[in-house]
Amino acid sequence: MSKICQLTGKKVMSGNNVSHSKRRTKRKFLPNLITKKFYIPEEDRHVTLKISASSLRTINKIGISAAIKRAKEQGFLK
Repeated sequence: MSKICQLTGKKVMSGNNVSHSKRRTKRKFLPNLITKKFYIPEEDRHVTLKISASSLRTINKIGISAAIKRAKEQGFLK
């Protein structure tokens, strides 16, 4: 599976490792992804999402239904 958050669209970024002598080599910055199952009471079903840790904090704050609605508005979820 790809390394993309399903709610925020966060994905792998590229950059450089910089040594003490300032030599640069390519590296990847990976998002902190978690596969988690959520229960949606409005639809009375469980949904499994691959989300970032920051998305999990947002879900805890505003709720899963509001987070999914926001992701659909932004075009990350179908």
